[in-house]
Amino acid sequence: MSKVCNLTGKKPISGNNVSHSNRKTKRRFVPNIQKKRFFVPELDKFVTLRISTNAMRTINKLGVHAYIKKLESKGIETGVKL
Repeated sequence: MSKVCNLTGKKPISGNNVSHSNRKTKRRFVPNIQKKRFFVPELDKFVTLRISTNAMRTINKLGVHAYIKKLESKGIETGVKL
């Protein structure tokens, strides 16, 4: 399963492990993706999302419906039908 956030679009990036002797080997930085179910009172239904914990914090502040509306107003495709 891909490690991509449904709302923010965060995905793994590559970089280097750097040892004490300054040797470099490739590694991946993966985002902290969680599967979470949210209740949307405006629609009176549950929505299951695979989102980063950063997006989860923003949803806790704004609410899921307001956050998705904000992303869609910026032109970001969320894949969630509201």
